Amino acid sequence: NDTKGTKKKRMMDAAPGSDAVQAAVGDGGRWQIIIYLWMSILKLAVAWHQLGIVFLAPPVDFRCRQGEPRNFTRRKLEHCSWQDQNGTESPCTAWEYDRSVFTETIVTEWNLVCDRHQLANVAQTVFMFGVLMGNALFGMAADRFGRKKPLVLAILLQSLAGVASAFVPWFEVFLILRFIDAMATGGTMITSFVLCMELVGGWWRLVFSMISHIPFSLGHSLMAAIAYYARDWRTFQLAVSLPSIVLLSYWWTIPESPRWLLTAGRETEAIAILERAAKVNKRDVAQVVPAVKTFINQKEKRDSQDTNKKANILDLFRTPNLRLTTLCLYFNWLVCGFCFYGLAQYMGHLGGDIFVNIAVSGLIEMPGCVVCIYFMGRFGRRNTMISSQMLAAAACLLIAVVPQGEGKPEWPKVMLAGLGIVGMSFSFPTVYLYSGELFPTVVRNVGVGSASMCARIGSMVAPFVSSLNHFSYYIPPLLFGLSPLAAALLTFLLPETADRDLPDTLEEGENFRLVLL
Repeated sequence: NDTKGTKKKRMMDAAPGSDAVQAAVGDGGRWQIIIYLWMSILKLAVAWHQLGIVFLAPPVDFRCRQGEPRNFTRRKLEHCSWQDQNGTESPCTAWEYDRSVFTETIVTEWNLVCDRHQLANVAQTVFMFGVLMGNALFGMAADRFGRKKPLVLAILLQSLAGVASAFVPWFEVFLILRFIDAMATGGTMITSFVLCMELVGGWWRLVFSMISHIPFSLGHSLMAAIAYYARDWRTFQLAVSLPSIVLLSYWWTIPESPRWLLTAGRETEAIAILERAAKVNKRDVAQVVPAVKTFINQKEKRDSQDTNKKANILDLFRTPNLRLTTLCLYFNWLVCGFCFYGLAQYMGHLGGDIFVNIAVSGLIEMPGCVVCIYFMGRFGRRNTMISSQMLAAAACLLIAVVPQGEGKPEWPKVMLAGLGIVGMSFSFPTVYLYSGELFPTVVRNVGVGSASMCARIGSMVAPFVSSLNHFSYYIPPLLFGLSPLAAALLTFLLPETADRDLPDTLEEGENFRLVLL
């Protein structure tokens, strides 16, 4: 049997012989840490663009300008019509907004209230769909043209589309630019993650994949500070978009993936990068060329022997056990995207100070990214997954029983919603690693890739559920609570993977669940 360290390494290094590059520069060192810190800055912008809708379209009180003057309210129906002196009711066509917190939002600028109130949610759904498309398109571009060029192109598009959307006078054009911005954001996410994972090996790859969520959480929290000083949505959009211009410096500061260069036949460039890395990590530079030759020889041998038909996504559903595993993982990914992004927006709909709510929700995510490494090692992947989903479910369901009404404190709801986000901050990195260990090697990339698409689908639905509190306070917490509860129960059907040999073939993947249950 493999040791824990060997098993983790096998899971991450899907390609045989890939450890030859790490033999030259080490699994992790000063060189990799410097690059990771550079990439961490990118994660701040990813959080600002993905979660910015919280401050672009925050809840706002309004009242109809027509008819008798009434108090401000967020209730949809109360100010969507008015009566003239004869008692004739007509739809309201002009509104007055409470601008005491935000001077201008996309809601107040384009009157996204009453029968247009779901358009703000459409804007976020369009964004999440763009992220999904960006993951796919830039992922393919990264395989063909390398990691660095698509990454810099995505950053450029993110900057241009983000800045341009701050000046458009039409909502329809704003949606188009949001979609382009989202595709670029999805591109930065996938290419930066792949690049970082290809530079580290062994245990370091597990750690880097987990702690890579911390800068995102920090960006989530810092976004509240940006919005506090930028109360106009156009100013806020500029503030979160302009910093991406600085990231264009990646063209000079971030190297191309030496692993991709080797697979593309560009050995000279790869050797130059690896020699610089070996110097920074204080390793023997003379070992670089032999390690590269070993890598190339193993690749050629592997290519000459690879005459079998390659597996595809349909193979995940051909046999009963692998099909059950795939469907359970798909649902867990969907719930992670649905609950994490849904709760992040739901925090903005709660009473109290919106800036404090969002800042706290970002801060409490960070410990989960680190602590889950210990929990997965100590208690296993399945138990960590079940516990984190149960925590999120319990927190959200308890929100529904918190007393409501005027004068009731808001802090219990904020605390419980934050606890739900903590559960999701455990679940997201856990399901990523768990999926990589459950899917056989021959379909691991397509398995994890297709599963992550389910998370995007969940995040596309989340904004509409978060806004249902306008109709009933109980609907959002119930849906956000019942879905992770169902995901936790389905996880009981999956086997534990900690300290186990991982499946390589489809046959091993089919028998994996039977052996370990």
